[in-house]
Amino acid sequence: MAGWGSFYRGEGLEEEEEQQQEEEEGPEAVAEQRFSGRDSLIFLVDASKAMFESHGEAETPFDMTIQCIRNVYTSKIISSDRDLLSVVFYGTENNKNSVDFKHIYVLQELDNPGAKRVLELDQYRGEEGRALFRESFGHSADYSLGEALWACSNLFSDVRVRLSHKRIMLFTNEDHPHANDSAKAKLARTRAGDLRDTGIILDLMHLKKPGGFDISLFYRDIINVAEDEDLGIQPRESEKLEHLMKKVRAKETKKRALVRLNLHLGKDVALSVGVYNLIQKAYKPHPVKLYRETNEPVKTKTRMFSGKTGSLLLPSDTKRAQTYGNRQIVLEKEETEELKQFDSPGLVLIGFKPLSMLKQHHHVRPSQFIYPEESLVRGSTTLFNALLMKCLEREVMMLCRYTPRRNVPPRFVALVPQEEELDEQKVQIAPPGFHMIFLPYADDKRNVDVTDNVPASQEQVDKMKEIIQKLRFKYRADSFENPVLQQHFRNLEALALDMMEPEQAEDLTMPKSEQMSHRLGNLVDEFKQLVYPPDYNPDAKAVKRKQASDGQTEKRPKVEVSEDELRCHVQKGTLGKLTVPILKDACRFLGLRGGSKKQELVDSLTEYFNEH
Repeated sequence: MAGWGSFYRGEGLEEEEEQQQEEEEGPEAVAEQRFSGRDSLIFLVDASKAMFESHGEAETPFDMTIQCIRNVYTSKIISSDRDLLSVVFYGTENNKNSVDFKHIYVLQELDNPGAKRVLELDQYRGEEGRALFRESFGHSADYSLGEALWACSNLFSDVRVRLSHKRIMLFTNEDHPHANDSAKAKLARTRAGDLRDTGIILDLMHLKKPGGFDISLFYRDIINVAEDEDLGIQPRESEKLEHLMKKVRAKETKKRALVRLNLHLGKDVALSVGVYNLIQKAYKPHPVKLYRETNEPVKTKTRMFSGKTGSLLLPSDTKRAQTYGNRQIVLEKEETEELKQFDSPGLVLIGFKPLSMLKQHHHVRPSQFIYPEESLVRGSTTLFNALLMKCLEREVMMLCRYTPRRNVPPRFVALVPQEEELDEQKVQIAPPGFHMIFLPYADDKRNVDVTDNVPASQEQVDKMKEIIQKLRFKYRADSFENPVLQQHFRNLEALALDMMEPEQAEDLTMPKSEQMSHRLGNLVDEFKQLVYPPDYNPDAKAVKRKQASDGQTEKRPKVEVSEDELRCHVQKGTLGKLTVPILKDACRFLGLRGGSKKQELVDSLTEYFNEH
C-alpha cells in the first residue's frame, strides 16, 4: 500500500518519466539536467573619483561599467535566470555590508536577476545618475581592497543554495590602489590567495586610464583565473563598451563540459578530455502554465490506465514492445537496458586520415569540441598538446569511435585539429583543441537520382562569375541574430521594465535589395539574355502539356515491385524496408486506403496479403 500511496501523491512515475526523458533527449540535455548547483557572479566596482572622470571621452569608466553590468543582467534574465548576481561598490563614503567594513557598499545581494534590479542600475546611468551616486554613496580613497574581497567571500558563504561556479569581476582604472600602504596591499594579496584556495575565480576588467594601465604593478599577484585560462595572456585595458562587453562575455559563463571521458590512443595509452558544445540552437522559452486565480505555477502529472478495465497502472504493471513483421515483441525492463548497452563511455582511436578526405556533406549534426582534463589524468594536457601540434603539422584528422555515456549507441567521429587564435587585443577568438565532427554511417547515406544537367556555355559561366564577384561580402557567423528570438526577448524586456514600447530588432537576414541592384547594374539583364529565351516571363504560370492518345485508357500507378514480391516481403517481415513512395504506389495499385504514414501503409498491405 505504501507504493500506491506515493503513487497517488504524484511520486510514482517521476523516476520512470525522467528515465524516458533521458532516452528521448540527447546527451546534451541529460548533462544539463544532471549538472548540480548554480553559477554565481559578483560585480566588484571601483567607486573612487577616478572612475567618474571622462578625460575627454564620450562616457566615463563608471558609465561604461554600469552599462556592461546592465547588459549582463538582461542577457541572464533571458538565457539563465537561475544564476545568482550581485553588485558591490568599494571606495564609497557610506558603507553597507554584513561585516560593517568601511567604504564598501553592497548594492545588491547575490540573487536571481530581475526587472527591479535592472531598473535600480538604470538610476546611476548618465550625468544625473552620477550626481545621484555622489549624493547617495559618496567617494573615498581610504578603502581596503582586501576587505572588499572579504565582503564578496561572505556573500558567497551566505547563500543557502549549492553554488557550482563562483566568480568575481573587478572593474577599476587604478593600476596600483595601495601604492602608499604596504599593509593594505599585503592584506589584498592574502585575501586573493584565500579566494583561490576556496575555488573563487577573480577576474580583472581593467579600464583605460591616462598613461596606460600597468597590470604588473599590483594586480598580477591578485587576479586568479580558471584552470583552463592563461594568466600570461591578458587583454589590453578597455576604452570602449564593445571591448569591455567582449571581455565580460568571454568570462561570465562557466565552460561546462557535457561529459568527461578518456581518449584511448592504444591498449595502454589514454588521456582524459572534456567534451563541450560550441553551438547549440536557441529556442524561445517555454510558457509556464499558471493557475488563473493565484498565478501560481501548475504542476503536470501523468497517469496510465488500463484500456480494458480503466484501472490505474503502476510502473511495474507495464512493459515495452516493438512490432517486427506484424508480430509484437514484448521486452522486460532489464532486457531493454541490456539491448542499449554497447560499450563503456570513451573515445577510441581508429586511425588517422588526411583532412582533405573530410567532405562538407559528412556533417550530420553540429560539431562538439574536446579539450584536455588535467584534473582526471595527470599529463593529459602535455599529451593532448603534442597530439594537436602533430596533427596540425601533418594536416591530418583522427577517426574515433565515440560513446558519450552508457546506454547510448557509439558514433563515428572525426577529430579535426584547431590552433589557438587571438585578436589584436589578445582576446581569444578560437581555442586550441579538436572539433568533433559526427560522421555518417553507411546506413545513413542516401542515393539521389540526379537528372542530367544541361552544360552551360563558357560565356554564361563568365557572366555568372561577374555577378558572384559583385555580391561577395565578409561573412561572420556571429553577425546574424535570429530576428524572431530577438524581437520576442525585446517584447518581454519592455513588459518587464515598464517601457512605453519595445525596441525593434533589426532583421539582418533580409537581403539589401537596393544595394545589390546598384552593385550589379545591368549584369542580371545580360545574364538573362544569355540563358533564357526572348519571350521568357518568370512570373507566368507554367502550362502542362497534354499528351494525345488514340484511345482513352485507364492510368495505372507505376509499381516498382510485383505483387509476388510484396507477398514475399510480408511473409519475411521486411516490408518496412521499402520506401514510402513504393508503398503508396502498391496501395493504389491494389485499391487500398493506406494513409500517409509508413506504418499505416505497411499495416494495410500486411492485412491485405494475410486475407488473400
